[in-house]
Amino acid sequence: MHYMCILFSNQLNKFYIGSTSQTPQVRLLKHLANHIGFTAKAKDWKIVHFAPFNSTQEAKQREAQLKRWKNSQRIQALIGRSATE
Repeated sequence: MHYMCILFSNQLNKFYIGSTSQTPQVRLLKHLANHIGFTAKAKDWKIVHFAPFNSTQEAKQREAQLKRWKNSQRIQALIGRSATE
């Protein structure tokens, strides 16, 4: 199984969109661990949405589609709530 995930950081007031072949919970732990990259800027990331896919290609296509939106209001509508709730 492959996943497209949306994470949110209250500290940064930002979304992170990614795809993984790991479970979303395992991948979140890696984002919260010490590392280099965008998600290293905060330690309060939480999973606000994820969707399963049958292939890496499908998950990456959905990730790319959401990243093209570049609009937090559309992402909030997708996850069905305000990101700050």
